[in-house]
Amino acid sequence: MASIELNGLGHRYPGSSDYALQPQTMRWEDGGAYALLGPSGCGKTTLLNIISGLLIPSEGRVLFDGRDVTTLPTEQRNIAQVFQFPVIYDTMTVFDNLAFPLRNRKLPESEVRSRVAEIAEILDLSSELKRRASGLSAEDKQRISLGRGLVRKDVAAVLFDEPLTVIDPHVKWLLRRQLKRIHHQLKLSLIYVTHDQIEALTFADQVVVMYQGQVVQMGTPQDLFEAPAHTFVGHFIGSPGMNLLPCELNGDSIRVGEQSLAIPPALAQQLAQVSGPLTLGVRPEFVRCAAEGELASLHARVLRLEDLGTSKLLTVQLGAHQLKVKLGEHAELPGEQVQLALQPERTMFYAAERRVA
Repeated sequence: MASIELNGLGHRYPGSSDYALQPQTMRWEDGGAYALLGPSGCGKTTLLNIISGLLIPSEGRVLFDGRDVTTLPTEQRNIAQVFQFPVIYDTMTVFDNLAFPLRNRKLPESEVRSRVAEIAEILDLSSELKRRASGLSAEDKQRISLGRGLVRKDVAAVLFDEPLTVIDPHVKWLLRRQLKRIHHQLKLSLIYVTHDQIEALTFADQVVVMYQGQVVQMGTPQDLFEAPAHTFVGHFIGSPGMNLLPCELNGDSIRVGEQSLAIPPALAQQLAQVSGPLTLGVRPEFVRCAAEGELASLHARVLRLEDLGTSKLLTVQLGAHQLKVKLGEHAELPGEQVQLALQPERTMFYAAERRVA
């Protein structure tokens, strides 16, 4: 296991003047579970390939426990990698597939058997150890692939490149739980690439959100939900995502469309120092229906109320923009008009897409 440091790391592909991965510096701790989350083309696979040694960065350095591995090939980095599609030997038994990385390193057979049994138990493969891999389902083959990545104790890190994409949704949920349990039991350094926020938020202790080739925020799932540092994080995390409304500072209040919302004087002073347009961000969970005439509320027109089972989703028209509100499961349509109150401590303001601290 190892801590991983990226110092001024950036990458341009040959023939391109644009960064696929914009220069950045960060540190991932030994034994941590990290997820690289973002849409296709955001740079997460490029970053993973640089860490694994499949790609040499055009600038910056990669350090494992302080050792510069930037130009070292994959086989000299002591990492394990699990890909989107299973990489196993169909002609071997499940046991021999799991044992292969250990036998390749000449470990004693007693240690091989002990470690394979431990990993097989965690991945629910104990009853399949004598079967040939060719006769197994796609889900079980991916379990074997996961096990081959996890079976070694001496790896600096285990890298997962969207390993559950082709898995049935129910099995995917079970495997996510197993990976979480594996991390707590084995204390391996895990880095998991995905475009699925549920996978990232349930698997990782720290989520690295990427957008247009840069890391826009790294934090716990709670951090990303409650205090998005970038409008993309607010929009991308959550279902539905954060409401983002253009606004203007007007003395000690914020003007949203044709309406004003009072804010604390200290916040108004801070926003007054910001140049450029402002955006108000608030999650649907942090908006409530206010009593008629309640202060610090906004007037909106009701468009629809959807039943989501455990909650209801209210969509309203606020000036030129729509706004989503999460309500309790027993909420009733409040009529054609509604007053909305925003939780002050949960209401964020952004300038140039970045949160005003």
